[in-house]
Amino acid sequence: MRAYVCFDDTDILDGDRGTGKLVRWFSDQLPEGCSMWGVVRQQLLVHPDIPYTSHNSSACAVVDIPDRDVVPELIERAAAHVEKHMMEGSDPGLCVAVEGDPALERLIAFGRRAATNVVTMEDAVAAARGVHLSGHGGTDGGMIGAAAGVGLTAEGWAGRFIEYGALREFPPEVSVRVLETAGITVLPVDRNVEVPKPDDLVVTQDWLRPRLWGGRPALPVAFAEPGTWAALGRSAKQE
Repeated sequence: MRAYVCFDDTDILDGDRGTGKLVRWFSDQLPEGCSMWGVVRQQLLVHPDIPYTSHNSSACAVVDIPDRDVVPELIERAAAHVEKHMMEGSDPGLCVAVEGDPALERLIAFGRRAATNVVTMEDAVAAARGVHLSGHGGTDGGMIGAAAGVGLTAEGWAGRFIEYGALREFPPEVSVRVLETAGITVLPVDRNVEVPKPDDLVVTQDWLRPRLWGGRPALPVAFAEPGTWAALGRSAKQE
């Protein structure tokens, strides 16, 4: 069974850590029997009417849990984690939902809206009815992004992984075989869409961030030269 634990707006401009890092740290605080499947960054709408720190993104931990009995402890630990590591002056929010929750359908619709339209706290509360949604300081505005991040991640067609297995340990060049053995689908997006060979190399530039496509990690690559592919979407700022 899978749980979605999303944090938003836990940082401040020029702080020494962002929300993504805070969520990655949460892997050390999971209840017994739970494991971190991955952490997905979700991009929400950037608009003059929306307050945000730098990019208006939330980060959602996808956690494998043994059963629903562990959910109260998962929520308690997540709330304690955000309150411990949030930056003074931030407006943190937390949302937790589990596979099969009736609210997920509403949260998915809300996440789509939040990615393209200005939404309100009232919208977030209505969408999250029946699952955990809480604010932990300031204006509690992060509740909006937390709810949206759960919905987008649960739907499985948006966001990029900032944590997944040994994601941060891959070398600058790695074979297609190694990536796919690790559960990352190598997906060509160039014009010819050739099928990469298992021994082909993928140039990562030390920044490998698969996308969440179809509920699984998929790495978009472009043809560079025979036997070599280039991973797309490198960022100048590391999460």
